[in-house]
Amino acid sequence: MELVPKRRLHLLSGRSHLGLARDIADCLGVTLSDPNLVDFANGEIRPRFAESVRGADVFIVQTHCRANDQSVNDSIIEQLTMLDAAKRASAKRITAVCPYLGYSRQDRKSKGREPITARMITDILAAAGADRIMSVDLHSGQIQGFFNGPVDHLTAVPLLVEYLREHAGTDFVMVAPDTGRTKVAEQAATHLDVDVASVYKRRAKDTVNAVQVVDVMGEVDGRMCVLIDDMIDTAGTIGAAAEILLDKGATEVWAMATHALLSGPAVDRLKNSPVTKVVVADTLPLPPEKQIDKIEVLSVAKIFADAIDAVFEDASVSEIFGGENQT
Repeated sequence: MELVPKRRLHLLSGRSHLGLARDIADCLGVTLSDPNLVDFANGEIRPRFAESVRGADVFIVQTHCRANDQSVNDSIIEQLTMLDAAKRASAKRITAVCPYLGYSRQDRKSKGREPITARMITDILAAAGADRIMSVDLHSGQIQGFFNGPVDHLTAVPLLVEYLREHAGTDFVMVAPDTGRTKVAEQAATHLDVDVASVYKRRAKDTVNAVQVVDVMGEVDGRMCVLIDDMIDTAGTIGAAAEILLDKGATEVWAMATHALLSGPAVDRLKNSPVTKVVVADTLPLPPEKQIDKIEVLSVAKIFADAIDAVFEDASVSEIFGGENQT
């Protein structure tokens, strides 16, 4: 007797960014499954899935951020408990969908006696039951090698490029806010056939979230400039880069980023900065107090939905991006 297995897809979400998970479900044409998360009086979390996931392809969405009275660590633990629940419920394949992967900037030792926390996070996801990880615009591509399994590294660059094509034309300069993002700026510039420049910065010794912009490499005089980065955290880099670009003769400065962390003084800095427009993706929730007029949010729901569908159908994820997500 030969049995043809019935393939099932279950999409579940933690509570850090339910809005994005619902949008992904809408794009896929599926119903978001209920993880039935419970908070105990002592702060512990327990999921109990409302339906069977035995033999199913399970995708568990959770962006690692501070939201809804949860810390970054709370959001990670919540996803871990859901991964463990799926494993113990006999799911066939489990994918940890992390629109923003927590601790991704701690991907190497910059000094002695420091952890490589990004590696630890991927190890914990695997130990909890993740067979694969899906994320977008990791801070460093090497993080893919930390996980001993498939990592679907998506990119929001096509989304940002399409926005620029519709709203900025082609008469501007794409600017990397530091040398580490030059490849991303060049990739976007190639699609739009525009020039590229780069800001040179250095970090103050023994400090965090403090940078010193030194110079600009490239011609920006008399041109509009668009800064493109993977994230905006405290907005120190973006603000300092915008100021030096204007000092060098730029007529206007926009900023674009995939992840809008907007920590601490970020919103006030953006309000007071010379940046006229800030375009970000919705990998992290943007609470009302951070929704200022300068900020425009683009949805990555379809990017994740297409990638989830490809994984479920055992098709190529990189073909969605023409292979450019691997660069």
